[in-house]
Formats: sequence, structure tokens, C-alpha cells
Amino acid sequence: MTPDRPDHTPEESENGVLSDTGSIETAGIGILGGSTAQVNVALPSGESDDDFGDDDVIGDEVPFVVEIPAETAEAEIVDLPADADEWTIEGSVDDWKPMEDITDAELVHDDAFDAAPEPTFERTDASASVAAEPSFDELVVQATVAATEPEPAATSPAPAPAATAAAPAPAAARSPQPEAIERTQIAERAYTRRDVNLSSKRLGEFEADRETADLLTADRLLDPHHVVKSEPEGYWQHLVYSISGRRINLGDGKRARARKELDRRIAAPLSGGARFVPVLSRKGGVGKTTVTTLLGMALADARDDRVIAVDANPDRGTLAERITRTSGKTVRDLVRARGDVVGFNDLSGIVARDETRLDVVASDTDPHVSEAFNDSDYRDVAGLAAHYYSIVLTDTGTGIVHSVMGATLELADQLIIVAGLSVDEARLASETLTWLETNGYAEKVRSAVVVLNNSRPGNPLVQLEELEAHFRTRVRAVVRVPYDAHIAAGSAIVFRDLEPATRQAARDLAATVVEGLRSLAVA
Repeated sequence: MTPDRPDHTPEESENGVLSDTGSIETAGIGILGGSTAQVNVALPSGESDDDFGDDDVIGDEVPFVVEIPAETAEAEIVDLPADADEWTIEGSVDDWKPMEDITDAELVHDDAFDAAPEPTFERTDASASVAAEPSFDELVVQATVAATEPEPAATSPAPAPAATAAAPAPAAARSPQPEAIERTQIAERAYTRRDVNLSSKRLGEFEADRETADLLTADRLLDPHHVVKSEPEGYWQHLVYSISGRRINLGDGKRARARKELDRRIAAPLSGGARFVPVLSRKGGVGKTTVTTLLGMALADARDDRVIAVDANPDRGTLAERITRTSGKTVRDLVRARGDVVGFNDLSGIVARDETRLDVVASDTDPHVSEAFNDSDYRDVAGLAAHYYSIVLTDTGTGIVHSVMGATLELADQLIIVAGLSVDEARLASETLTWLETNGYAEKVRSAVVVLNNSRPGNPLVQLEELEAHFRTRVRAVVRVPYDAHIAAGSAIVFRDLEPATRQAARDLAATVVEGLRSLAVA
């Protein structure tokens, strides 16, 4: 076999050698006409960790730069294909990092996006360097790095990098230019999600012709013809409702509407702290403990908050005996355990609760021990009760000048004076009001409530109208409580077993007391 070259020797390989190759850095390219031109091929020095080429670079291929010497003849220049011309974007990729490693604080905000100039690109001819265009993620990384770098001082601007006319430096060795940084920032702003600040407007910030969600009430939106009403109360109303197959609902009767209205008055909310309501009387046997029990049951039965009645009678009170459930504890036990009470569960083991949810604290059964219950002890009990209850009723003793009475009157928000239906009992009740007025409680007397309690069967001997008219000139309201055999028996009172008139009187008293407490809060 004849070798390809005359000077071929057996030691040389036949394949993989360019003919007439002078060196590894040049290659001969044949030109039409028989002449040969030497073209320098410069391979990039150094290795890159990532493939930063564009979509035209495949696999492990790298972009290259073709350098044609100036002295090469025009006829010897080989025209490059038209698609070799590329749009190039200058910039450094030294500090590029993956998109997922960029934090929100590093992202370039788009406040000046509208004012930013349009991006411009420089086109190179066949004799210039052909560089790959970075991808979008690389642009975002480059813009982020440029934005986080501190700007140079105005007095000492950074010198521009030196450029080589013959062959520009590789992209990995060039420093970022201000124009390139600005263009990459614009590209990142165009594709990065804009931050949206979601905030709710206040009522005053809405336009006059725009409605808020508060106006979408049930009364406005629901069709009255499709709203299911509750079953009416009342004989005739319920009869018509049943006969019509529950299609005709005339609403509640007069008595049912009055009862529900009274429930609403009793259950009216009280703002602020606990309210103290003592029940006073200068004469025993007029029904002071009975009135305290009825008032407490009526309040607890209709209200959602807690109500407690404290027996502060130093002469062996009987308040705890007027309810069906007892705890066996007294007010003295509460005084001893006041330092250990850290929650309502600790207090519930001392108080007794009625079926209406009225809590009662009994007095000491031993008269000698009960005398030790003084003004300081009452304040301790009142402070503890005020922490867990909204209304605190106090069943006081008959001695109005007793040591406990001073703290009772000082903490009182509403006074209740009980008067019997006899001449002497009515006179003692009126004298009690006079004593309070002359001892600095005139304002509380004007807002007080007098209860005319009939504790004897049959018609009273006094004229109730005249007695009521007298007390109305001195206090805010007067309430009558009729005689009830269930109460006169002296045993435990079951609220549902009372006569309807007695329950109504107790509820009227409760509504009157709540209205007085609410008026004081407003004032």
C-alpha cells in the first residue's frame, strides 16, 4: 500500500493527521484555486463547571473564537455561514448560582420598571467573538448579584476593564459592565412575579357608592317566604299553625311576646366588672332572705353569666336553706381558702348551686363563730366573688350599723330595701331610707328599689296604692311580691313550682335591677 504522503514513515499513524499541518495551533484550509491558508484555532483555556451555552451548543461542546490574521489575503478568507452571527450580552458569570438558592431579600424589586430604558443588544460580525447568550435563570442570578454588590463611590469610579483588539477575553474572565447589569435587571423584572400587597380597607376608606360585607345581613338577603319560623306560642296561634299544616304562622301570642321581652331585659349584658346588689331590712321576718332568693333565681335563670348570693347575716342566716342543693361549706370556709383559689373549680366546691344555676354561699351556723365575720372578711369574699361572677347579691343582717354593713354599702351598686305590708314594717323601711340619706348614701337611695313583700295570706290590711305612692317619691322603682304558699312553708324554693304571679314578680324585679345597673354604667 502506498502511503498518503511521500514522507510517511511506518512509525507514524495513518489516521487523524491533517495534511500539511505546521503546528497543533493552526490548520490548513483549502481555497478554490489550489492555495492554502493557515487559520489559527484558539481553544478556550480553563474548564467550566456548568454548561452556560445557549440551545445551539450540544453536549460537551464549547464555543470557540476564530482569529484571522490581518495579513491574510482577501481571497484566502473563508466566509462563515450566516447563522454564525450571534447576539451577545456582556457580563460576568463568576458569581452565578442556581435560581432556587436566591432568597426573597435578594430579588430585585420592580419599583422603577416602568422608567427603565428598553434593552439594547450589540451585534458582532464574522471577525468578532461569538459568545453564547445566557439563559433566563442565569440572567436572574446575574441581576441579583449585581444588585447586591455595593455601588462604587462617586469620587473614585471603578476603572473599565482593558479590552484586546485581536481577541477578547473569555466570558468567564470578564467583569460585569453597568449597561449589562441594567439590561439583566430589566429582564429579571419582566419575568419575576410582582409582589402584591393584600390589605383590607376600613369602612371609612370605601367609596360612598360601594358597600361593605357588614351590609349583607340575613334580614336583607333571605326571602321571608322561605324562612322557617319557630312554632308560635299561644292557643289560637298554635291551633291555626297546626290546622294549616304549618303553613300559616301568626307569630306568638301577646303573653308569649311579653315573656320573651322580659327575658331580653333580664339578659341584657353588663359592661365592666362585677355588680354588687345588697338586700337590706331593719326588721326581721319581712322576707329579706326570700327576696334575695327569688331575685337570684330569676337572674340566673335568664342570664348567661354567673350570679352568686352571699349570706352575710351575722345572726345565723338561712339563705342556703332556701335552695335545694347544699355544699356543706360556709362563708368561713371561703375566707380560709381564699389564698388557695386559683380557678372556678376551686370555688365551686365551696358554693352550692341551684337548678337555676344560682350559686349560694351559706353563713356560719354557729352564732359565736359567725360574729367573727367582720368587715375585712366580707371584703375578701367580695373580691373573690367579683373575680368569677357578674352579679353578687348580699343577704344582709337586720343590724344596719353592723361592721359588715359598712363594706356592704360601700361596694353596693344597687340597693334593694324590703318592706312588709303593715304600718310598722312600712315605717321602718322608710326610716331605713332616711338613715341612708343622712349617712352619705343619698344618691344610692334615689336609684334604689323597694320591694313590698306580702308574707301573709289573704288581703293585706294596708292600702298598697298609698304605700307604693309613698316610696315612689323616694326611690327609683317599687315592685310587689304576692303571697305564695310555697314560699311561706319555709322550705327550699323551686323556681318552677312557684305561682305564676310570684315568678312574674321575681322576673320584674330582676329586669328592674338590671336596667338600674345598666343606667349606672352609662352614667
